[in-house]
Amino acid sequence: MNGILIIDKPKGITSRDVVNSVVKRFNTKKVGHTGTLDPIATGVLVVCVGCATKLVDELTSHDKEYIASVELGTLTDTLDNTGNIKVSEKCIKTKEEIIEVLNSFKGKYMQEVPIYSAVKINGKKLYEYARENIEVDLPKREVEVSNIEFVSDIEYRDDKTYFSFKCSVSKGTYIRSLIRDIASSLNTVGIMTDLRRIRQGKFNVDESVTINNINENSLINIVDVLNYKKVELTSYKEKEVLNGAIIDNIYDSDEVLFIKNNEAIALYKKYDKDNKKLKPYKMFKGGR
Repeated sequence: MNGILIIDKPKGITSRDVVNSVVKRFNTKKVGHTGTLDPIATGVLVVCVGCATKLVDELTSHDKEYIASVELGTLTDTLDNTGNIKVSEKCIKTKEEIIEVLNSFKGKYMQEVPIYSAVKINGKKLYEYARENIEVDLPKREVEVSNIEFVSDIEYRDDKTYFSFKCSVSKGTYIRSLIRDIASSLNTVGIMTDLRRIRQGKFNVDESVTINNINENSLINIVDVLNYKKVELTSYKEKEVLNGAIIDNIYDSDEVLFIKNNEAIALYKKYDKDNKKLKPYKMFKGGR
């Protein structure tokens, strides 16, 4: 059982819960997801099954698109509405003010990782420090917001401002942190109240399935997922490729996916700077 599942994760369960459901459904332990969604979040969770688990890192690196809902005037320890309230203040902002700040976040910036995350410091996950009330310097890393736009009517309730935005971001971007930073630029505080991932790389929520509807027909062939030059494996090259040998590059490409009978056999990438040789990068069949 090999392939890719595009699952619409429901609210209230973890990404690991989804993986466990797939493990049970297909009776295989070779299952992995390609980008964690918080329990509060819904939407696209790309799950790899069987030999497709070798593509987890490859697929995790793709950009992601979200629709996020925000409450301005409130701050919690988790940066969303599931946490303990630390600050609550009156906050009335106009749509024009918000749009101006949203536009200012297009591009790259250094984002501080939230304390309630699985990022490790000295071998320990940040949320473990948080639960033990241990202060720790939070790391920052460069992220990129390639697009961000206001997508809902603004609302005012109980002296708070509510709105939603859509954004496309790079790997490693925390939307909770982005909302915190947007609120800071508005001279207030803010939390995430809802999050839906509508795209990861080429995978769109419109082509997703629910956990209850997963079956063999839901699996997407690895061959249809990878955007590399595809070469049908001939008998005279088959032994070399299956053994993971370095081969001559006669394919006018520095990345080649060898296939046979519409099944992925091996992904090869360039071996030398002159691109005269190819070496195995991911073996789906064979000895490595």
